Amino acid sequence: MIKIIIFDDNAARREGLNLLLSAIEEMTCIGTYSDCRDIAQILNRNKPDVILMDINMPHVDGIEGLKISKSLHPDIKVIMQTIFEEETKILAAISNGADGYILKQKSPMKLIDGINEVMAGGAPMTPTVAKKVLKLFSSLKSTKQNKEIELTKREHEILTLLVEGYSYKMIADKIHISYATVNKHVSNTYKKLQVNSVAAAVSKAIKLGIV
Repeated sequence: MIKIIIFDDNAARREGLNLLLSAIEEMTCIGTYSDCRDIAQILNRNKPDVILMDINMPHVDGIEGLKISKSLHPDIKVIMQTIFEEETKILAAISNGADGYILKQKSPMKLIDGINEVMAGGAPMTPTVAKKVLKLFSSLKSTKQNKEIELTKREHEILTLLVEGYSYKMIADKIHISYATVNKHVSNTYKKLQVNSVAAAVSKAIKLGIV
């Protein structure tokens, strides 16, 4: 059972997401909150697997909530949600370890797919957001490559596809290898880059000029 917590200042949306998750057999919503003022205590008490995090909230917003979550519980997956494609907030979310970034306008089932994907080690991201991430990090790319990080040809190929917004399953289908093999290559890449999430791997790869 995937345990999920919702942070969103829109009461109707919180209730709607709660009902949606309650209808999915392998998922359960264990709490809904209007902002992140008490996020440290909430996470310590509930220990969720996934957080659905609105970005724009009063008092303590989603970016600050993301930072607190990742500092205290780096293994909890955080999917950011917003109705905007604001570049500064996308950059802030990904740079601070967000595991996914989905626009609220997308269908509810896209969110369910995103939760399943992030639990499988992927990085769900709306295609338009993925393109913005690539553009943003490309503009920040270092001109000096880190010569100490040597990826195999296959690791580099998979990392490039992750940067382009592909999920593990999409990568497996595209380059005709198994999902487990993709996961193994990504795990090896994590070790070499000294990161522990797709978002962090993408950020570091582009900043170092690896892809």
